[in-house]
Amino acid sequence: MAYRAPLTNHHADGTLCPADHKHTSSGKPLNPDCPGRAYTQAICSCGGWEMKQSGKGYVNESRKRHLTSHTQGPKVLRDLLRLDGS
Repeated sequence: MAYRAPLTNHHADGTLCPADHKHTSSGKPLNPDCPGRAYTQAICSCGGWEMKQSGKGYVNESRKRHLTSHTQGPKVLRDLLRLDGS
């Protein structure tokens, strides 16, 4: 099963900031109708991870690390649980 953790941008009042609203790297709006990005959120479909921070780049990096842990998880567990007679 492939897990997903899409990034979503939100305004200060908690409403979703549409994807077509562009911002500067600091979150200031380039769209005249947008109050600006207050935070970015990612929630994994595994149900065990979510992140909400003002820094979009930090959330994206953490999201990538988390999603990679799903692909590494079974191998790590096999390595930890390996029972060999030596």
